[in-house]
Amino acid sequence: MEIILAFVIGGLFAASIYMLLRRSLVKLLIGLALLGHSANLLIFTAAKLTRGQPPVIDANATTLEPPFADPLPQALILTAIVISFGVMAFALALAFRAYRSVGTDDLDQMKSTDA
Repeated sequence: MEIILAFVIGGLFAASIYMLLRRSLVKLLIGLALLGHSANLLIFTAAKLTRGQPPVIDANATTLEPPFADPLPQALILTAIVISFGVMAFALALAFRAYRSVGTDDLDQMKSTDA
């Protein structure tokens, strides 16, 4: 399962880098979103996939019995999702404002404006 996810993550990283190198601002934002998703999948895969019980201690037990899912990568990914949502919202607002003031989403034409 990890081998398949490694190829998927590599494909997502390659697609995101390809989209980041395009001249369109919309494609740049899509590449940024893909980069965030691929980084989240990388963290999730590096933490080893465990199909076990949730990391909850029973009322009668004092320790956690092993097979259980590690909660730390899940917490890191949840934090990364929230941060990437904020970054994408800001980037979309910035891109919308740039498009309204310049009139194009081509990054080369945005560099050459004197406005």
